[in-house]
Amino acid sequence: MSTQVFTEGVKLNNGIHMPWLGLGVWKTKEGPEVISAVRTALEYGYRSIDTAAVYGNEEGVGHGLRDSGVPRDDIFVTTKVWNADQGYESTLKAFEASRKRLGLDMIDLYLIHWAVTPSYRETWKALVHLQQEGYVRAIGVSNFQIHHLKQVIEDTGVVPAVNQVELHPELAQKELLAYARETGVQMEAWSPLMQGKLDHPVLKEIAGKYGKSAAQVILRWDIQNGVVVIPKSITPHRILENAQIFDFALSSEDMAQIDALNLNKRIGPDPDNVTF
Repeated sequence: MSTQVFTEGVKLNNGIHMPWLGLGVWKTKEGPEVISAVRTALEYGYRSIDTAAVYGNEEGVGHGLRDSGVPRDDIFVTTKVWNADQGYESTLKAFEASRKRLGLDMIDLYLIHWAVTPSYRETWKALVHLQQEGYVRAIGVSNFQIHHLKQVIEDTGVVPAVNQVELHPELAQKELLAYARETGVQMEAWSPLMQGKLDHPVLKEIAGKYGKSAAQVILRWDIQNGVVVIPKSITPHRILENAQIFDFALSSEDMAQIDALNLNKRIGPDPDNVTF
């Protein structure tokens, strides 16, 4: 078992520290499966866990956090308000329900899950309120395009700390990443491993050069691009493997090769055409 603790991270635009690496628990079953995954990740040195109300596993995540024995203050916990709960008052209620399921007094990062028009604007105002009242350490968004970000910033003057989006070698999100850098929004990648599509010859060749897996190369590419990653796994050896990305660095040539794989190709939904 690794004894390294993966606390290396980035300072968000409000001064809060966020680890570069976290465990995602999308499609991880509530109960023993998610409890085990969270506990295993924390045992292996992870210090960031990402869940959401719609995942249906917040209670299990909370159990895993407590079972791990890791002090609460050492763990960065993210959850998200789902589309059906958006709007000002309903977001406040949804937050309280998530907080209770997790069994936490405070959430480290609370995100709007999708930019559901037009309610996301009122939802963002609710998140600003939650942060001002001290219930959340940082607030952000997920699956926001540039025009969505501009809208909430214009409405409130508050820049989201994080934008969590689909981002991987086939969807590099260069324009969105550049805008985020300009405005101080931290980018975070969901499905960074393209849901297991790791057999591209370029990735395999680079992985062989460093004695690493294609998954580790992709995650390293993300971090060197300044992007936080939350790979999902329930398999202990994969959870550990995904964390072993801080002992090497990709050359500029290899970074460019991976950049060149971009196809602007989505696996998930188009944020501008959300129907759920």
